[in-house]
Amino acid sequence: MTLVVTGASSDVGAALIGRVADNYDTIICHYRSSTAIIESLQTKFGDKVIPVQADFSDLKSTERFVETALAQGGDISHMVHLSSSSSSSVNKKFSKTLWTQFETEIDITFRSAVMCCQAFIPPMVKAGYGKVVMMLSSQMVWEPAKPYSTAYTCTKHALHGLVKSLAAEYAAKGVTVNGVSPSMIDTKFLRVPDIVKEVNISNSPIKRLLTVDDVVPAFEFLLSSGADTVTGQNIAVTAGN
Repeated sequence: MTLVVTGASSDVGAALIGRVADNYDTIICHYRSSTAIIESLQTKFGDKVIPVQADFSDLKSTERFVETALAQGGDISHMVHLSSSSSSSVNKKFSKTLWTQFETEIDITFRSAVMCCQAFIPPMVKAGYGKVVMMLSSQMVWEPAKPYSTAYTCTKHALHGLVKSLAAEYAAKGVTVNGVSPSMIDTKFLRVPDIVKEVNISNSPIKRLLTVDDVVPAFEFLLSSGADTVTGQNIAVTAGN
């Protein structure tokens, strides 16, 4: 079996691969520029880890990623989409959010997901089995949603729509499509002001940010045979918030 992970150089990506690597013959690991984590995964898991660089903000680069993954991965059976923009569209008033920031969020998070799904789901359908899991956001489940992240939130809602639509279309084909919506995760890539962290901690029932280990098990479950009849779902990992 082959697993494709976009955003594999993230803390969540690396932790997930560490937990599920033994279940796969090949793991296609997408990264944009961070190589240290990818190299550590290669050291640990050897040739089964195949790194593929791509900048999803660039259409041609995304197309090359898809082509390379298909060529290197054989029959792709599982896909996890973690790729997300690190742009400054979060914690920004709507009136100050440029359309180019919407485009960046859409290209990196949503367009790449659409292109990957269009390429990787057909082999799953042919095999009669496959799993797709998308990183969504607690913005999907919070009522009301938190303000000052319009471009990010709109893009995640588009991704949620993709999850629901694909789940309905491919349920009878043996392919499940689900999402995971965590609240703020404390990782080395987290780029928000301290005051934002403090507010999230204060609002959390457990009075801390989530850790990678809090979030990864939801992805692990959705990739497992135990979730063969779970599709079209959005699992909230928010500590009850």
